Amino acid sequence: MSVGMQRRVVSLWFPRLASDRALRARPVDGPFALTLRHSNTDRLYCLNRAAEQQGLNRGMSFSDARAFCPDLQSRPADMPGDAGFLRALARWATRYCPWVGLEGGDGLVLDVTGAVHLWGDEARMLCDMRQRLARAGLFVQAGLADTRGAAWALAHYGEGCAAPGESLGAIADLPVAALRLEADTVVALQRVGIRRIDALAALPRASLARRFGRDVLMRLDQALGAQPEHVSPLSAPVHYGVRMTLPDPIGLAADVMAVAERLLDRLCAKLKANETGARILRLTLRRVDGESQQVELRLARPLREPLRILSLFRRGVDQVDAGFGIDQMRLEAVEVAGLPVQQLSPHRQQGSAALDDLITRIGTRIGLENVQRFLPADSHIPERSFLIAPAAYSEPEGPWLRAAPRPAWLFPPEPIVGEGRQPPAQFRWRRMPLTTGRARGPERIAPEWWFEDESWHRGLRDYWLVETRQGRRLWLFHTPQNPGWFVQGEFA
Repeated sequence: MSVGMQRRVVSLWFPRLASDRALRARPVDGPFALTLRHSNTDRLYCLNRAAEQQGLNRGMSFSDARAFCPDLQSRPADMPGDAGFLRALARWATRYCPWVGLEGGDGLVLDVTGAVHLWGDEARMLCDMRQRLARAGLFVQAGLADTRGAAWALAHYGEGCAAPGESLGAIADLPVAALRLEADTVVALQRVGIRRIDALAALPRASLARRFGRDVLMRLDQALGAQPEHVSPLSAPVHYGVRMTLPDPIGLAADVMAVAERLLDRLCAKLKANETGARILRLTLRRVDGESQQVELRLARPLREPLRILSLFRRGVDQVDAGFGIDQMRLEAVEVAGLPVQQLSPHRQQGSAALDDLITRIGTRIGLENVQRFLPADSHIPERSFLIAPAAYSEPEGPWLRAAPRPAWLFPPEPIVGEGRQPPAQFRWRRMPLTTGRARGPERIAPEWWFEDESWHRGLRDYWLVETRQGRRLWLFHTPQNPGWFVQGEFA
């Protein structure tokens, strides 16, 4: 910044950032809100304009909101996703100036000093911001002033633009809450009749600090420019990529693996320095004829151990067509995940590492999403007693606690002919005539009344383990309310 240049700051506030983001993905007509669970109660987290017009507000319990507005539609809030979206908006805002920072969880601050002339004037720049954000489906309130505090106050309480050197005049009529004060401090000021910023600025500073604390003076000075407040831009994301240009072309798989090992040493050192591990790695091999081939490796767990990763690259490298030779190789971690340093048992680590590497090797052939595992679920209903999740994105859980044995194969209930509460002595299942040899039971399972499950509309079920003389071990159940017999599983 040159000497004498007037500092100018823009504050962008997105009061409905979370709901606007959700509606960009799946639009909804009518009142809409995102809910967040707090103290065992679902509460409204962010609302669209239609919901606000119905009298709903943030913090209201979801049950009360549905009572006021039966047409309210909702989804669970995704706070990590909202934070990532705000960071993406910050990168977009660098088209206006290089100094862009975050302002809480729903705003941005831009130091546009020296960059306004690129857009003609300040009014045109703000108009361009609003139009682009509106086309993206985002509602924004903007403020522009000499200081960060004054710009924030204008964006949140009096959307507009303060002329250079006129920050106090622009925010004088705004409430004291516009100075970013704590709620308790705002209430204390209002109790003694201080409601506007101009009234606060007119009070003696010494008595003001003694009675309400130094934070009040600090926020007032920041808004008026007496105390500096800088804009800290977001740091550039770490780039996890390394490359090597070869003096002579190579074509043997062993040579490619040797270069890949050197690249992995450098890449894993960078991953370790940032306490992250690679989930997806991409090895790009450039041939002398200008063509490139890629070997992508998807890992079951975040890794930064060069030797383990190198062995997993072997299958992909063997399938590379080197042509007349490879003269450059590039290794990039396309997706990374946090991997903090921790102390592990060496025996447990070896067993876990072998399983993870096995999942990775199988996943390279059929896809990581197709390697799945069963996880226990908190339900006594047989169909809901387990979950199926990709093994690469879940951890084994347990123990599997069952009061009675469960079949190895579970399928939708299949009706059979039978009468009475005891298993039929003879029955026909899947065109096979079967004879009951031994039966053990019954085990009564009641439906979970809090779920509307059409498959359990018959009510109670009495389950039996039936061993047939033909060698089949079946899981049968009887429905007392609407008498009938069904087969739902088979034991190994």
